[in-house]
Amino acid sequence: MSGDHWDWPFLTDDHRALGSSLDAWAAAHLVDGAGLDVDDRCRTLVRDLGAAGWLRYAVAGADFGGHGAAIDTRALCLARETLARYDALADFAFAMQGLGSGAISLAGSDEQKRRYLPRVASGRALAAFALSESGAGSDAAALSCAARADGGHYVLDGEKTWISNGGIADFYVVFARTGEAEGARGISAFIVDADTPGLHIAERIEPISPHPMARLRFESCRVPDTQRIGTPGEGFAIAMRTLDVFRTSVAAAALGFARHALAAALEHATTRRMFGGVLSDFQLSRAKLAQMATTIDAAALLTYRAAWQRDRGRSVTREAAMAKMAATEGAQQVIDAAVQLHGGLGVVHGHPVEQLYRDIRALRIYEGATEVQQLIIARELLRVPARVS
Repeated sequence: MSGDHWDWPFLTDDHRALGSSLDAWAAAHLVDGAGLDVDDRCRTLVRDLGAAGWLRYAVAGADFGGHGAAIDTRALCLARETLARYDALADFAFAMQGLGSGAISLAGSDEQKRRYLPRVASGRALAAFALSESGAGSDAAALSCAARADGGHYVLDGEKTWISNGGIADFYVVFARTGEAEGARGISAFIVDADTPGLHIAERIEPISPHPMARLRFESCRVPDTQRIGTPGEGFAIAMRTLDVFRTSVAAAALGFARHALAAALEHATTRRMFGGVLSDFQLSRAKLAQMATTIDAAALLTYRAAWQRDRGRSVTREAAMAKMAATEGAQQVIDAAVQLHGGLGVVHGHPVEQLYRDIRALRIYEGATEVQQLIIARELLRVPARVS
């Protein structure tokens, strides 16, 4: 059932082949990681995904290890949906290689691309995207981490927090205020290698869905100006372009979680015996299952519409926001329903639907909280108001 939507006209035969191949690989390779801590398991997943060639879809530039000249948004979504259906940490590992190196793919120099992207695509280097701060999350343009020019270098001072892959990344794409103008136009982007003096892991953070995360501190951290991505003051625009590429894929990851939850709910409902029958005999159970399936399909249509439009070269600011909002909010509802159908089993630590309940929660916040997506959608609607016929 998970591959029914692969026949939709949004996808090509190449996309269908990718979905089928990755599904088979995931079924064979994404096994229980017992005995490994989260950091080690994440490193292992990145290495395995790279060795199998899947990380090429998260990197742009065939000359730099990527699958094509540009990132194929539909392929990115198929990959994240499939991996998320099997293993949340595998989806995380894949997504962070793309998000962490996305600014380099989009705006890096050829030398920067040659140095970093092949290692990202092969799984030999872990990437991280360092934008958020304690006072600059949804309002990223309010960041205060600063970088001052000093000869042929920049000196970074300040902090970043909620940084995924923090503590295990080999390099960080860091956005810091360089002061060319007020607000968003005074921010630049830098590649900071993890072993750069002055970069410290100030704190490891443990989210409810386990994955590597940290607070970073920069103290007189000197980086050559050749590590700046793009021109001075262009950093915020680069960050937004990067997020535009990957926001639709967050919706796809939510779809993967939701499909897993629906499959678990169907299996439980058709085998759980009660009152002389099984749980799925009851109309309330059937209504819940019907709502779950409909919610998933509606979100999937929005997700792959946005991905298809972006691959055709269209701006998808509104469509990507709709997809992320519908898919993440819908997946939360689907997973909650799956927990309810499982009864007591659904709240036992380590049960698949209990794990999904923790996995989905962050997706409603990161890369733009639901409330931010609502503001974006409304802004785009008001930009060109619909006419009454």
